Amino acid sequence: MTIHTTHPFASEEPDRDPVRRLRGRLGGVVTLWTAGDAQGRAGLTVSSVMVAGGEPGRVLGLLDPDSDLVEVLQRTRAAVVHLLRWEHRDLADAFAGVAPAPGGPFRTGVFVADTDGPRLESATTWARVEIESLVEVGWSLLVTATITAAEIGDEDDPLMHRRGRYRRVGGPGGPAAD
Repeated sequence: MTIHTTHPFASEEPDRDPVRRLRGRLGGVVTLWTAGDAQGRAGLTVSSVMVAGGEPGRVLGLLDPDSDLVEVLQRTRAAVVHLLRWEHRDLADAFAGVAPAPGGPFRTGVFVADTDGPRLESATTWARVEIESLVEVGWSLLVTATITAAEIGDEDDPLMHRRGRYRRVGGPGGPAAD
């Protein structure tokens, strides 16, 4: 793990990757993708995610092709995608590999064995997915997954990520706060 002293979206550095800076300005809800079984498990924090309606619905995510999660997804062909809340920000950092996690990131929360991978017990919104395809797109791996089941809970305090920082969104109709 490498912790950099510079801000990844710093505007005073003209040579910074403009694509990365553009993506950082889009922002999005932080998700946690987990997969695995008794043979091994892995997880990854992902904010480049879309949900496509249809029969069946699908989740599309851009994952780091070098992540441990990709290896497990290729083996199990299934995962659990969780929407994280403000309370999960330390867990999100651990799974992103930017914060220490003694004993591994799965020790940062309570996970229960699920049919498609470890499920974060405190996540109120999550989906079981089956991997449909993994395709290289730029420096990422586009994962298209079919939603097989979903639990939709209250999300009054979603964990948002924009410009390299977590953002807190107020309750219904409330202002955004940092």
